[in-house]
Amino acid sequence: MTYYLDFEKPIQELETKIEELKKLSDGGDIDLSQEIKRLNRKLKELKIEIFSNLTAWQKTQLARHPERPYTMDYISLIFDDFIELHGDRRFGDDPAVVAGVGKIGEKSFAIVGHQKGRTIKERIYRNFGQAHPEGYRKGLRVMKLAERFSIPVVTMIDTPGAYPGIGAEERGQAEAIATCLMEMSQLKTPIVGFVIGEGGSGGALAFSVCDKLFMLEYSIYSVISPEGCAAILWKKGGEVGVEDYAKAAEELKLTAQDLKEFGIIDDVIQEPLGGAHRDHQEIAKRVKNKLLEAIEEIMAIPTEELLKRRYEKFRKIGDFWSLKIRKT
Repeated sequence: MTYYLDFEKPIQELETKIEELKKLSDGGDIDLSQEIKRLNRKLKELKIEIFSNLTAWQKTQLARHPERPYTMDYISLIFDDFIELHGDRRFGDDPAVVAGVGKIGEKSFAIVGHQKGRTIKERIYRNFGQAHPEGYRKGLRVMKLAERFSIPVVTMIDTPGAYPGIGAEERGQAEAIATCLMEMSQLKTPIVGFVIGEGGSGGALAFSVCDKLFMLEYSIYSVISPEGCAAILWKKGGEVGVEDYAKAAEELKLTAQDLKEFGIIDDVIQEPLGGAHRDHQEIAKRVKNKLLEAIEEIMAIPTEELLKRRYEKFRKIGDFWSLKIRKT
């Protein structure tokens, strides 16, 4: 059963009507094929109209959609012979981060990404994609292994943020994230990153120091969630609501389109009509094509030049004059 967001209610009503007509047509002598075709055309037009005019808050809701493909879905659809590696060799294994090696054809890749979990039981097990320090250390361990064997690294970013619990802080959450940033900036192998859903705060940034960073069309990437931002700025003795969240989402400029304009990401990957959750196979195909295209470009660059470009890429973020020149 498809989960519909509030702004998708007109789509839900039309799809329900089409399904009812299909059942009537299959179970009787009435030919409703022409009416079904007409409604399908109307449905496509409705989807185009709705998804061409989404607000930042609506895109945030899509980024969090429970049926959206997660890291393990992309791994199973893109890579062959995936072998998951566990543990950070210091404390334990963190299920919120998936790390391992796989192949596309004869080419090997190291894959590191957040995993939220599909069912309630799995979400609790995966801690809703909120990684502990051992998750970031596990991811970095696999990246360093990739560097040793000259294997490109692929990161999949999809987290509300790093886990802020007492245990995580005691085991060095900030240090683990900072070390990821430092080590990835100097990693002597190509790194390609994909924001596939939520890119929340330092928990997302820890896996985002890449040579190429791409975002799915309806993903988000921000220093704070709209809810967190609204609570800090506008909670004055009362509760903040959806209108405040929507305002915060607009002000944060967290959409893929905004971040492409600012030069923080390299490109936006268009999603199937209705969002990535509507067609896992198709979005995985698009991510795979973008990955292979980026890797072919990056692999041709000498290592020292690659590291220099990676450094300069992040030094330019937030540079007023660079943004001004880019816009003009």
